[in-house]
Amino acid sequence: MNKDILEGKWKQMRGEAKGWWGKLTDDDLDRAAGKFEVLAGLLQEKYGYSRQRAADEIDKHVTAYETNLKQKTAPAHVK
Repeated sequence: MNKDILEGKWKQMRGEAKGWWGKLTDDDLDRAAGKFEVLAGLLQEKYGYSRQRAADEIDKHVTAYETNLKQKTAPAHVK
């Protein structure tokens, strides 16, 4: 599921990704273009992560991004 979110919302998430993984250059982020496997490979290369750690990092950040986005767009409760 997060793979689909990553690809679909990459343009919005790209700026956040720069903050999450500061070692990734703009060229790296352009190359990733929201592709889970490419981004995982870049994290392995730049940070020395295992394949599983890279996947977990991406999943963690995409989930947090989605949760934060939903909280911002949720209507205020009326009392």
